[in-house]
Amino acid sequence: MDSFEKLVDQYKPMIHRILHSLSIYKNQEEFYQSALIGLWEAHKGFNPEKGSFTNYAYSYIKGRLLLELTKHSRYEASNVYPKEEYWETVEECNSQMPLEAEQLLSYCVGLSEKERKWVIATFVEDLSVKEIAKREKVSVSAVKQWKQSALKKLRAGL
Repeated sequence: MDSFEKLVDQYKPMIHRILHSLSIYKNQEEFYQSALIGLWEAHKGFNPEKGSFTNYAYSYIKGRLLLELTKHSRYEASNVYPKEEYWETVEECNSQMPLEAEQLLSYCVGLSEKERKWVIATFVEDLSVKEIAKREKVSVSAVKQWKQSALKKLRAGL
């Protein structure tokens, strides 16, 4: 292990030069670690009969970093993160009642307040009968009665 630490000290300038030549400015620590892994693998797989270690290490480290850059660019391309302005507009849109909810309420003209609560909670908020009962602090059977009555009135109205 001592010899590898000496190797790291010796090749640290070369690693930084490779990082600079590849214009790596994001996640520098992560890429530096990948370069050290590349140096370790180059050290383990080096055959002195085929040439100098410096050339081999340079090629190996640069190749490893290029593979890491490819992985990162593919990941970034597949995972798009909207800018902050997008999230502000999304919040504003959700603060108003959506058009679907308004249209749904137009069908609820003859329903009681509890029946309307069931319709909105079920179709707009996508809540189950149990969740509605818990939120309204009533029994599940009471919500089922709201449902049954609302459906009967809605069918009669159509």
